[in-house]
Amino acid sequence: MTGTKTIATTSGDGQFNAYYAEPAGAPKAAIIVIQEIFGVNAGIRRKCDTLAAAGYLAVAPDLFHKIAPGIELDPDLPNEMQQALELMGRFNQDAGIRDIEATIRAIRDEHGADTRVGVVGYCLGGRLAFMTAARTDVDASVGYYGVGIDGLLVEKNAIARPVLLHIPEEDHFVDKAAQARMHDGLDDHPKVTLYDYPGEDHGFATEFGQRRSDASARLADERTMAFFAEHLG
Repeated sequence: MTGTKTIATTSGDGQFNAYYAEPAGAPKAAIIVIQEIFGVNAGIRRKCDTLAAAGYLAVAPDLFHKIAPGIELDPDLPNEMQQALELMGRFNQDAGIRDIEATIRAIRDEHGADTRVGVVGYCLGGRLAFMTAARTDVDASVGYYGVGIDGLLVEKNAIARPVLLHIPEEDHFVDKAAQARMHDGLDDHPKVTLYDYPGEDHGFATEFGQRRSDASARLADERTMAFFAEHLG
């Protein structure tokens, strides 16, 4: 079952919508799907639906609710890509983490305080997944082609629960030097696993469109599902 629910902000001064995809039976755990810069679009909803089919409660909060509520953009359309980049420039990432934390709380309020919650994010969401691992009590975190993680390595010591990062080696938003810094900073971290994808570019695991690289997308998704099975159940 799918639908939209409203979540209260942590400050209590507002609310935002989230797409919910619920499994047929009782969920074995919950996973928050963190959007790219294109909003909670059809691809993000498909990610949620796939997780629900695997037995998880999947929730995608509208993190752009303060600047462009409900927006859905297509990265294959140049004008919409430009609009997405402009939204990224206006987006408050710290506020986004607070909204993710509010989503974690809402899930546990509804399903029980002991509910295990993971996050999986893409692009901007990959970066936010890393930040969520460092700043909240989320149980497991996965980031696909997160941008600027090498600039967040000062937060790595706060990571106490498992993290998985997927890194396309030809990412035109994350150059080889930045990738090397990620490996140098995280390869020896006991809670962090990095996978590299030779020849792949940013967005290779998208559900729809020109960016998808099917074989690598399926491999990354298989690794993600095995990771969640191990750490969430």
